[in-house]
Amino acid sequence: MEKIEHTTIPTNGINMHIASIGTGPVILFLHGFPELWYSWRHQLLSLSSHGYRCIAPDLRGFGDTDAPPSAASYTALHIVGDLVGLLDHLGIDQVFVVGHDWGAVMAWYFCLFKPDRVKALVNMSVAFRPRNPKGKPLESLRFIFGDDYYICRFQEPGEIEEEFAHAGSARTIKRFLTSRNPRPPCVPKGGFRGPPGRDTQYTLPAWLSEEDVNYFASKFDKRGFTGGLNYYRAMDLTWELTASWTRDQIKVPVKFIVGDLDITYHIPGVQDYIHKGGFKRDVPFLQEVVVMEGAAHFINQEKPEEISAHIYDFIKKF
Repeated sequence: MEKIEHTTIPTNGINMHIASIGTGPVILFLHGFPELWYSWRHQLLSLSSHGYRCIAPDLRGFGDTDAPPSAASYTALHIVGDLVGLLDHLGIDQVFVVGHDWGAVMAWYFCLFKPDRVKALVNMSVAFRPRNPKGKPLESLRFIFGDDYYICRFQEPGEIEEEFAHAGSARTIKRFLTSRNPRPPCVPKGGFRGPPGRDTQYTLPAWLSEEDVNYFASKFDKRGFTGGLNYYRAMDLTWELTASWTRDQIKVPVKFIVGDLDITYHIPGVQDYIHKGGFKRDVPFLQEVVVMEGAAHFINQEKPEEISAHIYDFIKKF
């Protein structure tokens, strides 16, 4: 880990922290919520040893990257703009992109907006879904899952932050990263607070150490969760701003990986979409779909060696 270099660069009006290691063709790793560049620690070391330059930023709002206060500053156009500015600052023309969770969502948008900058994409957990012109995302989520669905719960500024603060950053991180329940997470008001003083209720799996949790928690203690939550709060605004891309396809080579215990894999209709032609229709250069048995949402941390091998086996073709 000590070989990983840390720098801060200016891009799109913010200062962005990046972790990087290696030389050669560039792989850009995009993390999710509630995570950091650190989620890719295993892949950075593995892929750099295969002759790649690996770059993992803390995305806007996370870790040591700036966090603008307004949720309106977290649309897909902002995030992709940050990434384009990052590549331009470093003098990089094209990259392989690897994404997970919100990083996967932004990777799809990156390929949609700037396909000329992407050699190939390995995306995890969140399949591409084309923009639905008939309704905003939050309306659909509330209709399907109700007001207690976690994304709906995340909408009110300050409310969920108070619950996370009551639970503490470490316990909040453990709750998210150790969950293996594939059902859609619905949490009533106050449900994220947890019982006071009971941190031992979350038994850490072998792939997640107290040291790992403490690193995540130290950054969220400093930065807070609002930046990451603002991605959820900007969903409808992104929908409004991306009308011009309605029905556009993803036209870069893609490999998609998901765990069979991932909550995203159990959203109604998703498995049919992935396996019965819809995904391939919208992502015509989709080359592989991998469903990993016994793996949950945070698959790049839970199965680090397998994920690194999947990435390498795909991108070495290009």
